[in-house]
Amino acid sequence: MMKKSSFVAMILGVIGGILFALGMCMALIPEWDAFVPGVVMGVAGVLVLLIMIFVWRKMEHKNPIRVSGKTIGTVLLGIAGALLLGVGMCLTMVWSNMIIGILIGLVGIIVLLCLIPLAKGFK
Repeated sequence: MMKKSSFVAMILGVIGGILFALGMCMALIPEWDAFVPGVVMGVAGVLVLLIMIFVWRKMEHKNPIRVSGKTIGTVLLGIAGALLLGVGMCLTMVWSNMIIGILIGLVGIIVLLCLIPLAKGFK
């Protein structure tokens, strides 16, 4: 049986993800000519996703997230890894720079893999 907190998190996650994805498409596809509404919709999606985190943690009776240097560093490392992976994919698929694109994408994957021991630690 599914817990209420998981169901609420799933619904808010789907809504936030759809709003964010549609907003990014609106902002980044020039043929749609909807940059400003796309940014607004993307920001609304991010806000729904942030609300989802707080609501889920409250329903699970978890402590609030402490903002520390490690937390900020982990988030920044995740952003950097995702950007490197995305740039590598763009270089490979859009600009036909296969070798450099694959290398940058692999660096992004390695950076993202480094998040696991950083967040969970070693035993």
